[in-house]
Amino acid sequence: MAIQPPLSITGLGALSALGNDVSSHHRAVMEGRASFRPLAGLLGNDSPHARLPAAWIEDRRMLTHRKWSPATMAALHVAGQAVAAASWSAADLKDAALVLGTSRGNAAGWLGPWPGRRPFRLMAASNTIHSEPASAISIEFGITGPNHVLASGCAAGLDAIGIAMMLVRCGMAPRALAVAVDLPLVPLLLDNYAASGILTDSFSPDPYHPDTRGFIPAEGAAALTIEPGSGDFVRLHHYGCNSDAADAVGIPKNGGNTPDLFQAAEAAGLHAASVCPHATGTAVQRAADPAALRRAFPNELPGLHLLKPILGHSIGASGLLESVVLASFLEKGLLPPNVAGLHAPEGFRLPSSPDPATGPVAKLSHGMGGHNAMIVLTSPGCDMNGGRG
Repeated sequence: MAIQPPLSITGLGALSALGNDVSSHHRAVMEGRASFRPLAGLLGNDSPHARLPAAWIEDRRMLTHRKWSPATMAALHVAGQAVAAASWSAADLKDAALVLGTSRGNAAGWLGPWPGRRPFRLMAASNTIHSEPASAISIEFGITGPNHVLASGCAAGLDAIGIAMMLVRCGMAPRALAVAVDLPLVPLLLDNYAASGILTDSFSPDPYHPDTRGFIPAEGAAALTIEPGSGDFVRLHHYGCNSDAADAVGIPKNGGNTPDLFQAAEAAGLHAASVCPHATGTAVQRAADPAALRRAFPNELPGLHLLKPILGHSIGASGLLESVVLASFLEKGLLPPNVAGLHAPEGFRLPSSPDPATGPVAKLSHGMGGHNAMIVLTSPGCDMNGGRG
């Protein structure tokens, strides 16, 4: 497989319980500071989930708008950050591609009323469409290039990056904006997660601990801009995805077809030195992740960098949000530290300090139903041979 020239990440945007911008997320990860609280603080003491931990965007007013839905407002916020950081002009925006990933779309504010919001009746139908965030971004930013919405479950955000890369590489657009958003803290959705047995009651998530049983649900949105060339930017080298074709909910205990993604990257000359796994904290993920990585790295296991113990699991937004946090560290030639004291699977290393980024880094996401996705990034100046150029 021929090695394709890298693409550059020229702008980042982030929004979650950790803050309204990328720098606040970077600081929180550096400090090992999560923002998990009992759901009673959002849904009230009468909620059946009142005692469970979750992470939500603090400023609810920024998500409240008469015209646009709450998820759309979150997507607009992060898109604006990324576009501003990339210094894109109106002309740059006009022919850009836009790819948006989401799992639960506009469920927030549709399955139940959004507190304090007086909706605009004319937009009632639009507010229920999961593609509305992409439409709003195209309208508000004047983007008339290719426009796609992906709903591949918890892999949707990472797939948004991958499809955006493909659109630029095949010449359909000179640049691309990838966005992901999910606001899953809706009573009906939480009921379904709880009924499936995948929510944790622990406020200190430890995804590979033998007793882990579930994840902490979190609101989140993120965006990044993608352009050709390298320059002094974090580089995107590779995207791959496949399916396990095994189960509607679970993941094969041996990691399914995830090792094939690494094999394809290896064929393109990309040997990952570190991995940022999906690591949700569910029992099936606890077993599947290490099994897949042992098969993918039979000689020397990579260092692991887990971000959900700080961010929580923002469902379809998680892959892109974690990629943005990862990129914020790679900009400085570093890898994000793990929360101190996490349980490491046998043979693996979970660094609790920001290690130097000395080679390619793989970011993984997995969607319910067996959809696997991976991107490979490097820091600016990485010479691809385990050193700095």
